[in-house]
Amino acid sequence: MYSVLAGGILAVNIIMDITYTVIWHLLLSSLILAFYNDQSCRLQVSEMESIFQPGDILLGVVLPLHLDKEYHRVSFNERPPGINCTTFHFENFQQLQAMIFAVDEINRNPNILPNITLGFQAYDSCDVLQKDLEGTLQVLSGLNGAIPNYRCMGNIPLSGVIGASISTHSILLAHILGLYRYPQVSHYSTSPLLSNQKMFPSFFRTVPSDAYQSQGLAKLVLHFGWTWVGLLAVDNDYGQQGIQLVKQEIIKAGACVAFTESILTIRPDRNAPHIVDVIKESTAAAIIVFSPAIDLVPVLAEMLSQNVTEKILVASEAWSTSTLFSDGKFSNILSGTIGLALHSGNIPGFREFLNKVHPSTSLGKYWVKLLWEESFQCKFPSEKNHTTLTEDSIKECTGEEVLDKIENNYNDVSSLRATYNVYTAVQIVAKALEDLKNCNKEGSILSDQKCPDILHFKPWQLLHYVKKVRVMLSSGRELFFDRNGDPPAVYDIVNWKVTPDGTIKQINVGSYDTAASFGQVFTVNKSAISWPTGKQQVPLSVCSQSCPPGFRKASERGKPTCCFQCIPCPQGEISNVTDSIDCFKCLWDEWPNVQKTRCMQKNIEFLSYEDPLGAGLAATGITSSLVPVVILKLFMKYRTTPIVKANNYSLSCLLLLCLPLCFLCSLAFIGYPQKEKCLLRQAAFGLVFSLCVSCILAKTMMVVFAFMATKPGSKLRKWTRPVVSYMIISICFVLQFILCISWLLKAPPFPQYDIQTKPGLIIVQCNNGSATAFWCMLGYLGFLAAISFIVAFLARRLPDTFNETKFITFSMLAFLSVWISFIPASLSAQGKYTEAMEIFAILSSSWALVVCMFFPKCFIILFRPNMNSKKQLMKKAGGQI
Repeated sequence: MYSVLAGGILAVNIIMDITYTVIWHLLLSSLILAFYNDQSCRLQVSEMESIFQPGDILLGVVLPLHLDKEYHRVSFNERPPGINCTTFHFENFQQLQAMIFAVDEINRNPNILPNITLGFQAYDSCDVLQKDLEGTLQVLSGLNGAIPNYRCMGNIPLSGVIGASISTHSILLAHILGLYRYPQVSHYSTSPLLSNQKMFPSFFRTVPSDAYQSQGLAKLVLHFGWTWVGLLAVDNDYGQQGIQLVKQEIIKAGACVAFTESILTIRPDRNAPHIVDVIKESTAAAIIVFSPAIDLVPVLAEMLSQNVTEKILVASEAWSTSTLFSDGKFSNILSGTIGLALHSGNIPGFREFLNKVHPSTSLGKYWVKLLWEESFQCKFPSEKNHTTLTEDSIKECTGEEVLDKIENNYNDVSSLRATYNVYTAVQIVAKALEDLKNCNKEGSILSDQKCPDILHFKPWQLLHYVKKVRVMLSSGRELFFDRNGDPPAVYDIVNWKVTPDGTIKQINVGSYDTAASFGQVFTVNKSAISWPTGKQQVPLSVCSQSCPPGFRKASERGKPTCCFQCIPCPQGEISNVTDSIDCFKCLWDEWPNVQKTRCMQKNIEFLSYEDPLGAGLAATGITSSLVPVVILKLFMKYRTTPIVKANNYSLSCLLLLCLPLCFLCSLAFIGYPQKEKCLLRQAAFGLVFSLCVSCILAKTMMVVFAFMATKPGSKLRKWTRPVVSYMIISICFVLQFILCISWLLKAPPFPQYDIQTKPGLIIVQCNNGSATAFWCMLGYLGFLAAISFIVAFLARRLPDTFNETKFITFSMLAFLSVWISFIPASLSAQGKYTEAMEIFAILSSSWALVVCMFFPKCFIILFRPNMNSKKQLMKKAGGQI
């Protein structure tokens, strides 16, 4: 119940609001009509230069034929003076002629609006907001006077308005024209705000929105690697909205903005001194400029006076093809400028039409005379001078001059851009009128309405057809409007070059077509671009120089992301692209090259036979293993001699059989560490050496037992039997065998890849599995050697000449010295040198046994045979072997 009551109250309030609005609307209209003839009640609207061509249907046109105005200080104590337009612009007058040409072409075409003539009412706005508004209001009223809400030419319908040029002006006009639903088609307003059809329901344009241009400009600067750019924009909707969109796109792509400055149109100097100071101090070489050409002139003049050159200006479409700078005055600054331009088109027969314009026969005689005086540098007699020329030496204009004989921006039709958009705007209105006229043939497409009369239609009825219009352009492209009133976005990319005669010319070097196929949306021909001061390479515009591969970027505190330091990649990491943010680790089996730009396969290190060290140790081991064999053969040959018999022939032979194995077991430590090799090499070394040391221990014990058994009544004679020595050897060997078997069963050695010890190398080595087992095995060998050494040392002074304990003492002393030295050496060695140290210890200890135990005996056998006799051996007191 409450909701129903609230809804009823709301409905009543709405009806009352509408009623009050209608009453006030009717009351104001009546008052305006009642007091229309009373000059005191009329709106004071200044006289504007205009042209009028009658027709059955009228078209309103507001174009800036002048680009500037005189500035007057306003004191607010009196009425401001009228606006005096300056800087008559040929290219804009060409746009007016394009409109006249299009209307004439439509009126002469029997296929478009037959029996209906299209007329127009055109005003010069001077690029001034007040004049754009005055012209539009006068178009709506139908006379050279603005009467709100009333049209004096009620029997001649207004089809629409073409204009304005500046986005800020178009926004104001769109608010007014949108109230009445009059179609408005702008040829140059690009602000993205105008794409809001809810706010501006009757606004359309033949140029793309700056939303596309901003993306294109961002793509352009990023295409050349310019990540540090300045932004300069005029202080209106066109400049500020456009530059903000560019800024968003640039930041989104990872680039940075060095500065953002505004051209202040309220000041005669446009704030140029401050702007140029900022440009001069900035390290940014590329500057995006969103501004009309006329507002950029003071900035360029200031740059010229301060000698600020070698800055690359990136132009928006508002000035990228302007002829205002074609005289070359700013060639040192503008040379190399690159930017987006409206897509050019061709108008057949337009040049001939332009050259037929004459002050005495053409519409808009005032403007034609301005064209005439500036084109031919003359002045018409008996009339006020229309230009700024004041010299007495200027010749008089006769009217017989021929436009066709001169080349200027007025009759240059080689690259029609804004002019072509004006021509297209007229074609759009005509096509919409044609579609509305043909409504009877197709049946009405307006809901619950009959087809309107072409000579008595309402603005909103024509608006319906403008939204759906499709016009085929001379380039073969079809122009239509999307739901925002925007056409497809197509731009040319132009580059400014200085010609040999010193003038500036714009050259097409690419395109930006949002409707193109993939890969063709943005195309640039770099080889066709001329850069400032004749540079061949693309200039740099960066805050920090790019980090080469092998380095990474590190941001600087308090500065934008584009300002950074280049830091070398850490050990083991690479970066293979320019301006890398991070370095990346190589795979475990890879290592960076010297430049740290790519990963290379690590070298594998092990003690190989190809290695000089490994080959030398292998050769030494093999050669050394032959020495015990030779000695064994010598002992076998002289086994009946006293010296051989006296030194326990059987144990000596067993020892000589084990010694070659000691030398050869060193080969197990050379070559690629395979699983089987790692499993057996330490065990083999431990067992072979324990057998050798056990033999020496048995020999030592036999010497002691033999001496003690020589005493009368000694019970040790039974310990001198050979079986005892074999028992000693067996017990000592079995203990080592049990230790090795336990080691292999519980924690066997295995191959291992060591990537930590030496960066850049993969050390392939055998992991002993259990360090405790290894040191226990080696310690057991030391224990046996120590016992042999102690026993031999105590028995060194036995009187018998056959005493061998002295040689055992020296051999064990050398053996222990080698392996005690091996412990710190092996712990400090790395990689293949660990194996080399153990091999060296094996060979050294083996040679110690061979030299100390057998070389003295071999010397006597071979070189002192006289000492190898029983008589000599039985001598007492001082007999030495």
